[in-house]
Amino acid sequence: MLARRSLCRRLPLWYATLTTSPQPATSSSTLSSSYSSASTMTAPDHLLADAKPPIIFLSAKPHFEALSQTEKLYAHHFSKAAHFGTRVVLRQVSPYSEAIFDLILAFHSALSPAGGIRAALTSDATLSADEATQLLEYFSQFLSNLGEYKSFGDIKFVPRLPADSFARAAERAGVAEQFEALRVPIYSTEPAAATLLGYPESGHVTGYYPRAAGDVSKAEVEAIHDAIGGVLLPENTRVSKVGEDEYKLLIASATRTPSIRDGGETTEYPVPSISKTAKVVVEYGDHAVEMGKIAGELAKAKEYAANEKQAAMLDAYVKSFEQGSMQEHKRSQREWIGDIGPAVETNIGFIETYRDPAGIRGEWEGLVAMVNKERTKTFGALVDGAKEYIGLLPWAKDFEKDVFTPPDFTSLEVMTFAGSGIPAGINIPNYDDIRQTIGFKNVSLGNVLNAKSSGEKTPFIRDCDAELYEKLRGPAFELQVGLHELLGHGSGKLLSETEAGKFNFDVSKPPVSPIDGKPVTTYYKPGQTWGSVFGTTAGAYEECRAECVAMYLCPEPALLEIFGHTATSTEVGLADDVVYIAYLLMARAGLSALEFWDPQTKKWGQPHMQARFSILKQFLEAGDGFVELRTAEEDMSDLEIVMDRSKIATHGRKAVGAYLQKLHVYKSSADAERGKALFAQTSEVTPELAKLRPIVMKKKLPRRLLVQGNTFVKEDGGVEYREYEESAEGMIQSFAEREV
Repeated sequence: MLARRSLCRRLPLWYATLTTSPQPATSSSTLSSSYSSASTMTAPDHLLADAKPPIIFLSAKPHFEALSQTEKLYAHHFSKAAHFGTRVVLRQVSPYSEAIFDLILAFHSALSPAGGIRAALTSDATLSADEATQLLEYFSQFLSNLGEYKSFGDIKFVPRLPADSFARAAERAGVAEQFEALRVPIYSTEPAAATLLGYPESGHVTGYYPRAAGDVSKAEVEAIHDAIGGVLLPENTRVSKVGEDEYKLLIASATRTPSIRDGGETTEYPVPSISKTAKVVVEYGDHAVEMGKIAGELAKAKEYAANEKQAAMLDAYVKSFEQGSMQEHKRSQREWIGDIGPAVETNIGFIETYRDPAGIRGEWEGLVAMVNKERTKTFGALVDGAKEYIGLLPWAKDFEKDVFTPPDFTSLEVMTFAGSGIPAGINIPNYDDIRQTIGFKNVSLGNVLNAKSSGEKTPFIRDCDAELYEKLRGPAFELQVGLHELLGHGSGKLLSETEAGKFNFDVSKPPVSPIDGKPVTTYYKPGQTWGSVFGTTAGAYEECRAECVAMYLCPEPALLEIFGHTATSTEVGLADDVVYIAYLLMARAGLSALEFWDPQTKKWGQPHMQARFSILKQFLEAGDGFVELRTAEEDMSDLEIVMDRSKIATHGRKAVGAYLQKLHVYKSSADAERGKALFAQTSEVTPELAKLRPIVMKKKLPRRLLVQGNTFVKEDGGVEYREYEESAEGMIQSFAEREV
């Protein structure tokens, strides 16, 4: 990699290297139970809803219009099914998110005939123009996150608008009673622990363990999982404590009396590790109304399936959501993997487990998108060489899949992403056995990647790097996402005893660890999964492993060329410039990650950011001034990231490779003890780095909010794709017209 002399001024060195249930009620008393009644207290700045967040419409209209009539109807019904899970997400976040959602829709219903919320509230001076803006900013951020906890960070946000002003607005809209029932939970920031998602026993908030007779503790959750984990998959469940030593496992299903039961006819399981009398009772019908609507729309989508694979997939989806069967959902994913290159790509279900404190229960999400055929060619070339590129990673073939099945990897334009947030790329399914034996799919969400940013200067980037950073951060991030999803999440073998006495490796001569040169002594036992062995560490750990793969491989000339970056490709970015910006992006993300670390509880609120912070620490520890954090001002207002691009190959990539090797081998060999200890140490926020958090918080930029379109079947049978304005009111209208 060619080195260029830095034109940046050198600041004094500050820091260069480290030394080492029952559906929740919506009554005022229930909603307020976890909070202080002092709702009029001023909230800390970092808990206030963002001011002036960029609101962007996520357009997919040209790609939708290019579909056939059958494909449009298929996309329409699948999109309806995805959005019918909106209330499921709200219930998974907190006990009161659904009620706040209904309050927002009630505002819209009452005031849209009067010209809209803003016009109605300012025309008679109920609110000032600034107050109306603050109310709408809160509403739009709530809807974008599907709850009052940030989907990226799991921390609460409250309105900037004073509570009394909110009350006046509610009275004007005729929803004063609704607001008063929610005033305390909306505004309260005490106790501080309740501003974070997590286990109730730590004072945190969650909707995965609805309160009935008391809070379910972490130990109880683990004991219940141990008691039934080998029989029932947990992704579509919640757990509620209903009495002394009595618990309910609530399974999402349209019916309360399913004909398909994954666990057979057993409805009660003893939990001896809690007590001799403890038991968990299986109860179907959680989210019954929504599951019924979802199954109904998917049944309609099946009428427009393009092939037998899609029809079989939809049949399995319908059975899964009607009956509460995760085995049927697994069947849907097997069929989905076999549906190669569809015009309309979809996926739906209880997918990612990041927000469950136990890391095993999935949040609802649904995807509907159209293939960008031109951009997909790039990812096709990446897939074609995937086996070769995986061979460049720092471990022997013993730690890699015996047979690499090339996955489908497409660039998509998102029409619908129903859930608490929209990712830039996806690698699914998350079922270990399917990934290991059948395969997976990768998708890059092109219109999400390319959605414009706020336009503000990016903090912590030096002036001499700013122009190149702004020009190439999009291409660099696309490169990172592609490598992260395909070669990161797609690589690796789990050394396992697949069933009693049968192994997927030579147990008499186990693979030799490149870390210490000794044969591995641990492996996955029958019934164990990556998630069950590594527990709550698994999500952030795996994101870190995938990010390290991207960082390790992105300097490879062949990979850069696939994305159009060579030594002479000035139009799309010179190869070494793109690599530099990719590493700078990672360093800046690691520093900005401090926003998502709570200094009081020492708790990370976002797996991806915890991962990126740990990688920043590897950069800092690489030595010889590869990466330094510099400031000359006492308030650190001039804090900058200084990276010596000439040392990316010799120091940066080398440090990432050594870290990646450990992460991978510990995961592959089920060495949770050493793997969890490693990740805890690498993502620990030292006192020196903790001092940077105030300036990170001060300079943080508001996250963009993405408005999505809706589809409607017209009287003539055609399908209309409706777009909305890039505003808070456009966001609210888009949700109101989904009728969820």
